[in-house]
Amino acid sequence: MSSFVDQAQLHARAGDGGAGCVSFRREAHVAKGGPDGGDGGRGGDVWLVADHNQSSLLSFRDHPFRRATDGQHGTSKRQHGSGGKDLIVSVPVGTMVFSAEGELLVDLTGSGDRWRAAEGGLGGQGNNRFLSNNRRAPAFAEQGEHGEEAWFNLELKLQADVALIGFPNVGKSTLISRVSAAKPKIADYPFTTLEPNLGVVRVGQRAANRDAASEFVMADIPGLIEGAAEGKGLGHEFLRHVERARVLCVLLDLSPFAPQPAEEQLEILLKELGDYQPSLLLRPRVIVGSKGDLAEDPSFEGLVISAVTGQGLETLTGELVQLVKAARDEEAENSAHEIVIHKPVIDEIHVISVGHREWSVEGRAARRAARFSDLTNDEALAEITKRLKSLGVDRMLMRAGVLDGDLVHVGELSFEWWRDDMASGLDRSHHRATQRERLARSGKLGDEDEANGQ
Repeated sequence: MSSFVDQAQLHARAGDGGAGCVSFRREAHVAKGGPDGGDGGRGGDVWLVADHNQSSLLSFRDHPFRRATDGQHGTSKRQHGSGGKDLIVSVPVGTMVFSAEGELLVDLTGSGDRWRAAEGGLGGQGNNRFLSNNRRAPAFAEQGEHGEEAWFNLELKLQADVALIGFPNVGKSTLISRVSAAKPKIADYPFTTLEPNLGVVRVGQRAANRDAASEFVMADIPGLIEGAAEGKGLGHEFLRHVERARVLCVLLDLSPFAPQPAEEQLEILLKELGDYQPSLLLRPRVIVGSKGDLAEDPSFEGLVISAVTGQGLETLTGELVQLVKAARDEEAENSAHEIVIHKPVIDEIHVISVGHREWSVEGRAARRAARFSDLTNDEALAEITKRLKSLGVDRMLMRAGVLDGDLVHVGELSFEWWRDDMASGLDRSHHRATQRERLARSGKLGDEDEANGQ
């Protein structure tokens, strides 16, 4: 089983908020103690954090589900429920997150960058929060909000210092196995390498106090073929790993078994890189002739190496480390990376038609306004009406063309809309009538009860 995975799926589920408590103070010698229900705790968030210690998306392949914990419910005596714990999900640096529809949501390019994949639900307020001069004994509280959940597609672009570019069987895997501790699979048939291999190359290393400037990460990118930029073979699968490499090392096969002469190989490889992303042609690169022990092309004037005999390897790594150091210095001058915290923008309120004379008010703020435990309570309905009007929902409904008597849904709440008096669709008699209709349709309400309006 492969230990390198560069594409995976994630299902993020934030914690639900705890429910607010409906409670009244009850103690000896204390008459009508008043409401004392506590608030529910907030649900935990799910965060993706770029971690340089992670190298692939393997952990998501068989276990894509990540869930934060729920908030606790409020209790009496104004005791608030504890909040759920945030879940930190480590991903490799260079991970891109796409929506299920394919939209790029975030690119975690630096170690420590964070993105909130799912926001925890707010805890519900207890009835103590709704005490006022006009409302002395509120017998309702808010429900906890459900946490967000969604599927995401993850893709990883490797961030190597040097990317080895070349046709299949040009000797990239052999080279990385000789200059680093990487142990890629090596064989004499095309496309032996079906996944990138990473190796740390140390130049002039000492027993202790290794200088970071004398080592670099080399990526063995699976072999390219003509037409790779157009997706031929596994072109796009491979080429995206080249995008962030600081230096390109182009290997050309000098053996008599090469598919084309070295000049033609170079022309094809550079064309594929340019067709995929023109800026790749501006990267520092080294042109190297591979399989020098079998070379029969005396016209090649570049550096010749042999990964089998070790010919030219020290010269190559020395040249690469200098190019990598220069690229790193240039990056440090241009910008110092600061940890970025990405938080998705909260969706705005909008009205959509969901059927004939039936409408739905979408948006988290609108749903939050109607999250009460008892939607038949007159005081709760009055609070909902107040909140919706303050959000401008009444104006949005009128602009959308809602007519008198149309059915409107806001979260778990459904009511009839009346242009002259929005509250008329929220009174208790309407809810009782709606309940009788549901019971009558299900056959649970007797004819005599229905005739009496009970």
